[in-house]
Order: sequence, then structure tokens, then C-alpha cells
Amino acid sequence: MALPPSTANWHWKNKNVSRWGSEWFERELVTISVKGDNESEVVSVSKVTEVDGDVELGQRKSKLITIYDCKIVLTWTGTASDGTEVNGSLTIPEVSHEVTLDRLSDYTYHWSLSTSTSPTVEALFQLAKSRLPAALEAKFAEFPVAIIDTHGKDLTVSIEPSRVGTPISGTASAPAPASSSSPAPVQPKKTDPKKINTKVVTVEATFQAPADDLFTLLTDEKRIPIWTRAPAQSTPQVGSGYSLFGGGVKGKYISLTPSREIVQTWLLQSPTWPEGHIATLTTTLEQSSDSTKITFSLDGVPSGIEDEIKRNIEGYYIHGFNSIGLGSEL
Repeated sequence: MALPPSTANWHWKNKNVSRWGSEWFERELVTISVKGDNESEVVSVSKVTEVDGDVELGQRKSKLITIYDCKIVLTWTGTASDGTEVNGSLTIPEVSHEVTLDRLSDYTYHWSLSTSTSPTVEALFQLAKSRLPAALEAKFAEFPVAIIDTHGKDLTVSIEPSRVGTPISGTASAPAPASSSSPAPVQPKKTDPKKINTKVVTVEATFQAPADDLFTLLTDEKRIPIWTRAPAQSTPQVGSGYSLFGGGVKGKYISLTPSREIVQTWLLQSPTWPEGHIATLTTTLEQSSDSTKITFSLDGVPSGIEDEIKRNIEGYYIHGFNSIGLGSEL
């Protein structure tokens, strides 16, 4: 039996659309052209020569989230006021969700000029550097919208893609029985804790970052949204609670060893996770000379959903770090 939309859309899902993303940039950026004060001065993007990076669309609790980080290299061409044809190249090291939507940093542009310089050539080069970025950034702003419009239907079980964080009570399910005090969103299944058979799920990855930086990314509530792209609450003290992914994962800290280990209770808000069932997540960090290995060991995963939980950890912890440029090897 197919799951109702309210239940199916609650699950964490990811779709890799990197090839589509490359083709989008190659097709759309070459439509950009700007003019100078002198109408004979024109600069255009002539070709996109490289798109390097990952583009994904994720769904978490009915919310579609763009996950992308790309390096783009293009060539540009123009006509100077004296008719000289001018050519050059431009590299944008990071076109990402964080830059485009979160505005955590500014775009960086690395310019080069291939044509021999002259006063008119230099004037056109300055025109390119002053006016082309605004046109590029306007086009970059269209990219996350295009991802959702093109691929959102593949992740969302609905007549139209939902972009809200939490399913609204009663919109996709039958009315609650009369014995219920009030209607509610899809609830985790109730299971007697004594009867739950559990397993341990372990996921490992290596990141190009120091252990102390990764430790704060995992525990500092001001830094957690950088890689989760969702509200977070976290006070990294023993006994204090935390909430990740907009409330999708909650728990309390059991122990914290800076730069080395985090032990915390872990409770997933999902229909497949038994109500009130608490697992224990131990995160260890082992730093080497040029990287840090992270091991996520989740003890207490209900039997039968181990693969689902492993995919969730890989999709939202590992890929979350990848999306901010840390890189990983699973």
C-alpha cells in the first residue's frame, strides 16, 4: 500500500542532479550580455568551460532544500569602443546555496584578459568587471528556483510541491477517531520499549578540516545551520538539550570531549521511529596531519530501519558537510 502524502513527504530524501545543473549553467549563462555607457561597448558570456561540484535536491519533513556548491569557469568576449574584439576568462570559485540564498559570504571573481592591452581594451575590461557580476548574480538567483521547479515533483508525493517545514495537521489524513482529543500530524508508531529489538548503525567519513572546527560545527547552534540549512538549538553542556534539522532530531548531551568525542541521546521525529524511543549517538573525531575522520555510531536503531537511518546520516550529516566544501571519503 502506498504511503499517504503526509507520511511519504516526512521521510528524508535526496536526488543528485549534478549533470542537470552543469547543463543549466552551460545553457543559461551564455544568455548574459551587458552594455557600457557607449552603446558600441558590449560584453557577453561566450562559453561555460567548466562546472565542477555537486548539485542535489533534498526533502526533509515536506520541505524541499537545495544543496549545491559549484566552481564555474567561463569565457567572455566583448567589443571595445574602437571595434577591437576583446576576450578573457572568469572563474567563480563558489556558487552555492550558502552564497546565493543564505548570503554567508560574497561571490568571488577571478578575472583574466587574453587580448593585448590598450586604453580601449582596458576600458572594456573594467566594464566587464563592473557590470558582468550583477548580471551573473541575478542569473545565479534563478538556479535554486529552477532546481525545485524541475525536480521537486520527483521527491514530493503531492499534487504540487510543498515548501513548508512541517505537515499541517489534518490536511492529508482522515479525521481522528472520536476518542482522540484533537487531530494531529502523522505520529510515530507507539511500541512497547521493552519489545524493541535494536541494532547499531555506523557511518564513517573523512573531511578536510581540523577536529576542533568539526566539533564546533556539530555543537555550536550558530554554526550548525551552516551545514543543516535549518534552525537549530544547542547548548554544548552535559545534560543540555539540542534540536537539529528544524526539530527533526532531538536529544540531550551525555558527554563532550572537545575535538575528540560527542555522546548524545538521539530521537528522530518520523513515522517509522517508535514514539519516545531514544538511541545513543557517539561521534568520534580522529585527526591526522591533513584531515579528520568522523565516525557516527548510533546505538539503539530499531531493527528493520537500519538502512533508512544509515541513508539519513549519510544524506544529512555527511552531505551537509560536503555542501560547505569540506569534502569527504566514505
